[in-house]
Amino acid sequence: MDLPDILSCSDVKQRIREALAEDLGPKKLDATSFALMPGKEKATAHLIARTDCVLAGGPVAAEVFRQVDKSLQIVQPKVDGSKLESGDIALTVSGSARSILVAERTALNFIQRMSGVATMTRRYVDAANHSGVAILDTRKTTPTLRRFEKYAVACGGGANHRFGLYDRVMIKDNHLAYWTASGGDLPGAVRAVREKYPDLLIEVEVDTLEQLKTLLPVKPDWVLLDNMTPLQLRECVKLCAGVCKTEASGGVTLETVREIAKTGVDAISVGALTHSAPSVDLALDFAQKISTR
Repeated sequence: MDLPDILSCSDVKQRIREALAEDLGPKKLDATSFALMPGKEKATAHLIARTDCVLAGGPVAAEVFRQVDKSLQIVQPKVDGSKLESGDIALTVSGSARSILVAERTALNFIQRMSGVATMTRRYVDAANHSGVAILDTRKTTPTLRRFEKYAVACGGGANHRFGLYDRVMIKDNHLAYWTASGGDLPGAVRAVREKYPDLLIEVEVDTLEQLKTLLPVKPDWVLLDNMTPLQLRECVKLCAGVCKTEASGGVTLETVREIAKTGVDAISVGALTHSAPSVDLALDFAQKISTR
């Protein structure tokens, strides 16, 4: 599995800084740890899975610890995208016990959330059980954390749809309602966006066969087949063959994704990958403490 280097994205380290600042406040204070934990106390702690899951966010958690204390030693025995069984160690950190405690919750918040998204994605990929279809994410993400969550989708074996409003044209029902109310038609909408943004992929949402037939002569790059039955999807796939790619969307569940995949669509988008994924139970447990006093 080829994953991007998430820490190479400029905004990722900034989001981590902001998360730590939220926890430590303007005085950069962990009152409990500073009061109870001697500054020279050394420890080793393991970040352990408490349930079976797919790991995502190991490098992010490690970066949290590094931002708190560059002297901490971090070992990551499992790479992102790995399946973890309950009891497996995802990360080990050694050094200042106080620093480990300062970073603990922020590191866990990231890795638990990201591993939850990856685990949910893997369930959909496995349920689809079809190598010819991509399981796509959506823009239904936590504000400011989209890059983390879309990376986690990739860790789970899914694929990323457009990152934002700027990197793909996606003509949806509300766009069309305005456009047609102003006297335009569906093919004209595609021509208009193609003229203004010729370098961007164009995807159009349709919910009937009649809409699709009207659209195909202008050859969009993708069509979003919204809330269609498997029978309707199969017919649409036939119509789109050699013209454009097909994406099924709307109400997709773990129980229905296999039947949708068998229709021959190129992709299935699932908002639940990000908006409904529960955080995974991972915990940080101290393994060893060595007093230097």
